[in-house]
Order: sequence, then C-alpha cells, then structure tokens
Amino acid sequence: MNQSWVEPVSLAGWGVRLVPLELGHAAGLADAAADGELWTLRVTSAPEPGQEAGYIAEALATPDRVPFAVLDEAGLVLGSTSYHDIAPEVHRLEIGYTWYRRSVQRTHVNTACKLLLLTHAFETLDAGAVGWRTDNENFASQRAIERLGARKDGELRHHKLRRDGSVRNTVMYSMLADEWPPAKERLTARLRQR
Repeated sequence: MNQSWVEPVSLAGWGVRLVPLELGHAAGLADAAADGELWTLRVTSAPEPGQEAGYIAEALATPDRVPFAVLDEAGLVLGSTSYHDIAPEVHRLEIGYTWYRRSVQRTHVNTACKLLLLTHAFETLDAGAVGWRTDNENFASQRAIERLGARKDGELRHHKLRRDGSVRNTVMYSMLADEWPPAKERLTARLRQR
C-alpha cells in the first residue's frame, strides 16, 4: 500500500459504502461474483469460486493498490473496486479492478462509487489526474467511463493477458483536476434524478 499518499479509507453516500477490503469479505465477494457467474466473463477481474481469499490477499499485497469492498446500506457486498497505479510524485492514481454483482449493474451503484472515489481523489488527496483502463472489447466499461466525463487518452496495443489467455489491447482514459468540477455536477445531478 502506498502509505505516503493514499491511505485506506471508508467512503459512503448515495446508498453505497466503500470500505477497506479485508479477508472477512471473502464470502460476500463469492456471493456477489455468483450473481451472474462473473468469473466466466473474460473482461472482468471478479474472482473464481474458491479463489476469493487469494484475490483479497493479492489486492492487499500489491504496493500501489488500495482495494475496497463495495457494500449497500444494509452491508450486502455488491462487488469491489480499487485505487491503483498510484503515483504520488505526480499526484496521479487510477480507479479500476471494478466489478459488481449482476443485479446492481446498470443501476446507480457505479455512478455513486465513482462519485465517492473521484471526490476523495480530487478534493481530499488533491490528485492532479485520475485514470482508468479497460479491455478494448469491454464496450460497456468504455461507455461507463466516458459517461463519467473522462477523456480517452489512447490504446495500448497487445498489452495484457486476459483470464482466458488471449492478449488484449487496453483503452486508457483520464480526468484532470480542472475537469472534475463540471463532471461532479453531472454525476451529482444524475444521482439526484434516480
């Protein structure tokens, strides 16, 4: 974990809570991933059955990653997300490793999580930029990132292995600090309309 800039923190609002990921969330992640058998999708990072503890341990052991469990107000685990690729020297981080149980996809959950994470990044951490990366075949993710107000930076070709062993291109996005205020207004308005 990058103790010099980004610390684990709990964030809440708009019907969701982001709490530091811990081994105690393993059963909840298993239940969330089973809602839609998300491990069968080659463009998601959801853990396979029985691999939840390893997924959590790896996330916690990655030096430039701060992982969260995503919960609803009642404490049901909805999925997971992370700050990652944290670069304190330029005040940049990325948001990723994001996945949600199928039953809350295309609801307010992703917008709420991103609003919480972006608010913390830009207004508490004083980030200069927040980035995202996604599989070039994950069109739903690309549309969701674009709806946040992020700009497409480009595509890294032949960049990373998918879980099925194929090689993906990675689409890169970012939002700069001066682009955050109007994006925050749009995201807040969208959540108020729900």
